[in-house]
Order: sequence, then structure tokens, then C-alpha cells
Amino acid sequence: MHNILPIILALIAGLCVAVQTPSNAMLARSTGSLWLAASISFLGGTMLVVAAWLLIDRTPLASVRQAPPWAWIGGLYGAFAAPRLGLALTLTLTIGAQLTAAVILDHFGLLGLDRSPITLARVAGVTCILIGVLLVRR
Repeated sequence: MHNILPIILALIAGLCVAVQTPSNAMLARSTGSLWLAASISFLGGTMLVVAAWLLIDRTPLASVRQAPPWAWIGGLYGAFAAPRLGLALTLTLTIGAQLTAAVILDHFGLLGLDRSPITLARVAGVTCILIGVLLVRR
């Protein structure tokens, strides 16, 4: 029962990914620029997150210097991929890639994660998602 909040937050995050992708695509079509659309999207999200940080957390900004370089990377796919591939294929590809990467990162304990070996169940789960990618494509 103590895991209910993280589960709810993960579900909300998943729903937000589904909304973000077509929103970015619509913004890209409206502006005629993938780069402007992505910039507006990131700026809007950044403003909300900074506001939450200032109101709730206030961890010193200087602490980010301790983060390794790989912690600074982000992504740009919604404005580019969704209009060309469709939302369902874009999201299933994204989820498939995320789960594949997660299993590999967990297995080797990369990026500071605890090691969690690849199991048959994990391979089966990722395989089901990847089969879903094939079934969802146009």
C-alpha cells in the first residue's frame, strides 16, 4: 500500500507522455518548426518544474555540478516522429526502447543503478512489447 503514490505518479507520467507527443506534433505543424515546437514544450515544462522546485524543494542549484555528464541528456521525438509514424507506433517504439534499455541498464548496474539480472520473465515482457510494436504499426 505504501507504493500507491509512486504507482499513481508513474501512471500519470505515462498519460502525460501520450498527451505530450501529439501536442508537440500539433505545435510543430502550427509553427512550421520542429525546433521551435520542442523549445516551447521544454520551456513550458521547465517553467512548471522550476516553480515546483522553488515552492517545494529548494535544493541548492550548485548541487547539479555533482551530476555526471550523462545525467544532462534529454529527448526530442514528439514533434518529429508522431506526425510521420502515428502516435501509437511512436509510443510503442518509445516504450519498447525504454524497456529494452532499462533491462540492459539494470542487468549491468549502469548509471549507478543496483544490478538486477536479466531473467526469462523480463525478456518475455520486453519481447511482448516489441511484438506489440509490430502489431501497432500501420
